[in-house]
Amino acid sequence: MSEPPETQSPEPSSEPWYKDGLNFTCTQCGGCCTGAPGVVWVTDEELQEIAQHLDKPIGEIRLFHTRLMRGRVSLTEYQNGDCTFFDPDKRHCKVYPVRPIQCRTWPFWQSNVSSQKKWSDVCEECPGAGQGAFFSLEEVENRASQMDV
Repeated sequence: MSEPPETQSPEPSSEPWYKDGLNFTCTQCGGCCTGAPGVVWVTDEELQEIAQHLDKPIGEIRLFHTRLMRGRVSLTEYQNGDCTFFDPDKRHCKVYPVRPIQCRTWPFWQSNVSSQKKWSDVCEECPGAGQGAFFSLEEVENRASQMDV
């Protein structure tokens, strides 16, 4: 027998902690493109867009800017951890208009929005996180669903 409605415990909220949205504007500081080694997963379509943007053959892009990791293709990086497409002199991405989805969805990766603590950590590292343009719950979830990083 169930309890009468007035004595039942309230159901836990199914809404995420960021239900009111989040703010982010890229400052192009290069922080997410430099530093510790990592991976930037890329698809064949993204590589083709990069090749067209740079007016280079796709084979050249694959040869000089990608590597196979764990059965997937990732962009390469320099010895210091900088992304292969990061311009250290101008401090910006050489392929920003056609950057891979992993880069386009930053910082709204599931791993970054899974808790307020993780988002707070991102805000400490990224000067654009928590600032600037407003992203609704739907926009955050759309971006977070595009890639599992």
